[in-house]
Amino acid sequence: MSDWSIALLIPFFIISLAVLVKSSDLFTDAAEIIGIKVNIPSFIVGVTLLALGTSLPELITSIISVVKNSSEIVIGNVTGSNISNIFLILGCCAIYTKKMKINYDLEKVDLPLLIGSAFLFLIMVWDEKFTKFEAILSLIGLIIYIIQSSQAKKIHLIVHKDIKEDIKESADIPMWKPLLLLCISGILLYLGAKYTIQSMIHISERLSIGAEIISASAVALGTSLPELIVSITAAKKGKPEMAVGNILGSNIFNTFAVMGIPGLMGSLVIPHGIVTEVVPIMIIATLVFYFLTLKKELTQWEGFILLLFYVLFINTLFV
Repeated sequence: MSDWSIALLIPFFIISLAVLVKSSDLFTDAAEIIGIKVNIPSFIVGVTLLALGTSLPELITSIISVVKNSSEIVIGNVTGSNISNIFLILGCCAIYTKKMKINYDLEKVDLPLLIGSAFLFLIMVWDEKFTKFEAILSLIGLIIYIIQSSQAKKIHLIVHKDIKEDIKESADIPMWKPLLLLCISGILLYLGAKYTIQSMIHISERLSIGAEIISASAVALGTSLPELIVSITAAKKGKPEMAVGNILGSNIFNTFAVMGIPGLMGSLVIPHGIVTEVVPIMIIATLVFYFLTLKKELTQWEGFILLLFYVLFINTLFV
């Protein structure tokens, strides 16, 4: 691949990214059916797999990037995905629904956890280092989030109906089918992530662009597609709470797990440009999310403004 032309690398990158995203979706579906069949409580299956499933591409690409000695990709992946989730995905949902109403209180637990995770992340990377101790702190934060989510009554009420339907549908499926799907999708997930990272590294070398920049833009956009699909589908079904909750949960999961797990596997490189330019935009995006959802309603015009923020973010990366 090192001697490939850019004309071959870019299509290969797109195909690898598509395999990564699709296989993560299949992997999550298989894991959900297995979880239901072994009698894991339905709301825990819903809460944990919704966050894990939509963040799985970010997690796997980050792990592979550490293995490939390109750990600067990790922070670009996390910050870029979190910014895309808020500015692009929430913006698209608000535009699609014209008026998103949020019927439950986020400010008591969920929003403070989101704000806390973002500012903890800021403090940990500001010195341009990410230690194993900080990785452990991130994973402790992840455990706190999962416990809080699994105990939250509102999430139980929202997710439980959907999972009940899945229980009925999966009751007649023999166990070997989801197990086989889990294995096949797991292999494809690994291969998709591996070749996404490899092609991205070679593209960045050909174009003389930092791999972390491509990670924060193209890879972050691609790995955020599951969040986009889940959120738009939820909005289409008249469930804006699930769309907002998916973005919120995915951002917390990205901050804690996608930094924490690779951080335990090896030393993470934290590029100066990402810390000074991209991390502040992520903090701004988090604060914008906080104030928009606090008033329990998002208008179509606010959706357009969020998309303008996203365009400005992409422009900042490449100018």
